[in-house]
Amino acid sequence: MPRYAQLVMGPAGSGKSTYCATMVQHCEALNRSVQVVNLDPAAEHFNYSVMADIRELIEVDDVMEDDSLRFGPNGGLVFCMEYFANNFDWLENCLGHIEDDYILFDCPGQIELYTHLPVMKQLVQQLEQWEFRVCGVFLVDSQFMVESFKFISGILAALSAMISLEIPQVNIMTKMDLLSKKAKKEIEKFLDPDMYSLLDDSASDLRSKKFKKLTKAICGLIDDYSMVRFLPYDQSDEESINIVLQHIDFAIQYGEDLEFKEPKEHEDDSSSVFDEYFQGQQKE
Repeated sequence: MPRYAQLVMGPAGSGKSTYCATMVQHCEALNRSVQVVNLDPAAEHFNYSVMADIRELIEVDDVMEDDSLRFGPNGGLVFCMEYFANNFDWLENCLGHIEDDYILFDCPGQIELYTHLPVMKQLVQQLEQWEFRVCGVFLVDSQFMVESFKFISGILAALSAMISLEIPQVNIMTKMDLLSKKAKKEIEKFLDPDMYSLLDDSASDLRSKKFKKLTKAICGLIDDYSMVRFLPYDQSDEESINIVLQHIDFAIQYGEDLEFKEPKEHEDDSSSVFDEYFQGQQKE
C-alpha cells in the first residue's frame, strides 16, 4: 500500500506549525492516524508531538556557534538542510516501513529552499522512492494578502514552489479567524483571483510606466498558468479544516480503495466552497 505525505511550506510566520497541530487534532477526531516530522532545524517549540525531529540530527544554533563555519541564521539553516539531504538514511530510519503512513512534514520558511536550492526537490524524490504520494501545502498569512501587490508577491512564491517541486499543491490562506469582518469581505476576491481585475483596481497606485508594464506582465504570467488559487483556513472552524483536508486527500488519492468522494467544489459550482465558508461567517 502507498504512504502519504504533506509538505507543509510557506514563509516564516504563516502558521505552518499551527496548521500541523490543528490538522493532527482534526484527524484524531476522525479516527485517522497522522504523524508529524519537524524539518525546521531552527524551530524553538511546537504544539504537537513528533515522530522525528531534524534537530536530533543537526541544529542551526550548533552550526552558527562553529567557529570554522561562521554562518549567520540563513546560511546556517541552508547548511543544515544540505547536511540533511546528505543524510536521508536518518529520516528513513525514523519513518520506518509502515504501510498506509500519513505524515505531515513541517518545513522551514526560507523561500530559497523552494526556488533555486535543490534540497526540497531531493526530499520529494526520496519520498517518492519510498512509495510516498506527496502533496505540497503552501501557506500564506491572510492578514498579509489583503492588498493586491502583497497578494501578487505571495502568489509568485506559491507558484515558484509548485514549479520547483513538480508535485500536486494546495495553497491555503491561514489565520482567517483573525481577520475583521471587513477584511474577510475584501479577501474573498483573492481566493480565486482575476489577475487583470486586481491590476485594474491597483492601477492608480502605480506611477511609473515601467512598473505598470512589469506588473501587467507578472499578472499575465500568473493568469496564463491558471493553477494558483487559495482555500480559506480557519483553525476555529472544523468545516474549514475538513474542506482543506478533502482537497489534499483528493490530490494524493488517499483512501482510493474506499468509496472516495471528490471535494465539494468538483461536484457543485467552483465557488461554492468559498461561498459556504463566508456565508457561515456572516451568520455568526
